[in-house]
Amino acid sequence: MKFSDVTCPFCGSLCDDIEIEVEDNRIKTIENTCKLGTAKFLNVHEVLTPLKKGEEISIDESIAEIADVLSNSSRPLLYGWSSTNIDAIRLGVMLAERVKGVIDNTSSVCHGPSIVAEQSSGMVSSTLGETLNYADLIIYWGCNPLEAHPRHMSRYTSFPRGLYREEGRRDRYNVVIDVRKSDTAKVCSNFLKINPNQDFELISALRLAIKDKPIPENVAGIHRGEIEKLANRMKNCEFGAVFFGLGLTMSEGKFRNVDNALNLVKDLNDYTHFIIMPMRGHYNVKGAGEVFTWQTGYPFGVDFSRGYPRYNPGETTAVDLLMNEEVDSMLVVASDPVAHFPRDAVRYMKKIPVFVIDPAFSLTAGISRVYIPSAISGIEDGGTAYRMDGVPLSMKKLIDAPKGILSDKEILTRIIGKV
Repeated sequence: MKFSDVTCPFCGSLCDDIEIEVEDNRIKTIENTCKLGTAKFLNVHEVLTPLKKGEEISIDESIAEIADVLSNSSRPLLYGWSSTNIDAIRLGVMLAERVKGVIDNTSSVCHGPSIVAEQSSGMVSSTLGETLNYADLIIYWGCNPLEAHPRHMSRYTSFPRGLYREEGRRDRYNVVIDVRKSDTAKVCSNFLKINPNQDFELISALRLAIKDKPIPENVAGIHRGEIEKLANRMKNCEFGAVFFGLGLTMSEGKFRNVDNALNLVKDLNDYTHFIIMPMRGHYNVKGAGEVFTWQTGYPFGVDFSRGYPRYNPGETTAVDLLMNEEVDSMLVVASDPVAHFPRDAVRYMKKIPVFVIDPAFSLTAGISRVYIPSAISGIEDGGTAYRMDGVPLSMKKLIDAPKGILSDKEILTRIIGKV
């Protein structure tokens, strides 16, 4: 059986032009994917039964234990949600409210500052289809799409022909601003090497230059002439786009950097059409924020411990709760915090009951009390995910999961039933 227009469940680009051929419930051929996407589609389950501290248990026993511990916890933490579908995320919010816990997604450790800045200043943005068809100036700031989002440049920005950009790469000017010359910088028109933790200063200088105000001779390691040249190009392009990554959100200044960048784009819209967009990592991290927001009013770090949703980044976010030892159990869905969280946060995770629902047996699964393998969203289960530009896309079920493997939605529904 052949499947066309399949959505790839790997990164925030959500490429939806994948061609898949399935034979005997196995993926036989894959076309149009990058190496990362291909690896995701060819992923196989390492563990086929739930485990309790390394020992096999039934799915009913594992669900009952998770429900019992969460129900009797004074403040459970439900974390992850960025690599599963919308239905599972919605149920996660429902479960968090039922057990009066805190629910957080991976935004809090990556693009949380972007969201905080958007709430403060608003954001001029667009769809990726608009950048494909209109953009003649592309700026990648603090990100490396060739490695993190391998088809982003070939599908949406630098290389493809668009409705009004028929010459593809020759009809577009590409700039990379980063602390090192990445693979992306090597293929772009211009590279500006910025001093670490001086993004705010460079953005401020660009805002001054755009308004023809004087700037210092050297800002953030970049000469005044280069800054003025870029500012002039930004003012005079037909459609400009800034895509930014963790190099901006997690360097010194954090959400202030993003806030300044958002206002830079607002300034530019006095002269031309300009947009800005965060390069979201997990394929449905944007969707996690959307579901949290439409159900609670807040995009991440939502605390139900008082019986109603509260939101205070730095207090109600996962790392802070673990570092301050303020939660007494943890459910991790579609994430691997042990691989990414600070040492002290992981050390505390080892002291409390941790439960994991994930297709892959991760480092977090290795320290968990109970691990439940689940179906892979976008391969063994369908659903909906949100692309980094906020466009919802349908994911197809291509093959059946191994016998006994349930979807995240089914597992969470049964946990809620027990609670």
